[in-house]
Amino acid sequence: MDGISRAPASTVRTRVGAAEWEMRVKLAACYRLVERYGMSDMVYTHISARVPGGEEHFLLNPYGMLYREITASSLIKIDLEGRVVDAPDESLGLGINPAGFVIHSAVHAARPDVECVIHTHTRAGIAVSAMKCGLLPLSQHAMRFHERIGYHDYEGPALEDDEKPRLVADLGDRTSLILRNHGLLVCGPTVEQAFNTLYWLEMACKAQVDAMASGAELAMPSVETARKTARRYDPDVRVFGLREWPALLRMLDAADPSYRD
Repeated sequence: MDGISRAPASTVRTRVGAAEWEMRVKLAACYRLVERYGMSDMVYTHISARVPGGEEHFLLNPYGMLYREITASSLIKIDLEGRVVDAPDESLGLGINPAGFVIHSAVHAARPDVECVIHTHTRAGIAVSAMKCGLLPLSQHAMRFHERIGYHDYEGPALEDDEKPRLVADLGDRTSLILRNHGLLVCGPTVEQAFNTLYWLEMACKAQVDAMASGAELAMPSVETARKTARRYDPDVRVFGLREWPALLRMLDAADPSYRD
């Protein structure tokens, strides 16, 4: 035997603890929300979450399922070395994306305060990642990240472990990172907060691309205003992501509650 727990997806709920099941449902919901808001990239990006408890185990999507297909039971449990610890039979054959694991494991290993990591390849996110100016404080959404976002230069597909220290250093203690010529990465102490951060960052990128594409002269706020606005969104002032989460789940449940399976 290879040490991997195997079972039909229908039995996952009966063999994991209540805390892990709750995390699985949250993470599956996050996958569905990222898809619903147009931030997925077929099967090529990832959202990970730390499994509650003392072990360094994480949940990740099977490599070959669309975000709209992800359920609480289909998620694969892995360790920090990328070894599969637990997977339903339906997901085990798909495995995990090595590039996704390199990025996510780097952040989880370096940041014990992080529960959830989200990486996207959206059109707007990639566009801003290719701009030398980076993210500009052109909108209220963008000002949330003013002087609070890192940048990581592109080194090719994230397949090499030796990139991890540089990625982690560029992220620092922030919750947002622009991967140059690649996309966006956010993390948070909860799934809810990580999704909120991604949503705002994506909106900021979309607004910047639209404003710059218009060709109109841009109205740039003062540095003082951008800093004051950013301060209003710091987590010690107000925690974002929790208030809207129940409403987002109601939306998912009304449309398709199968993510809870």
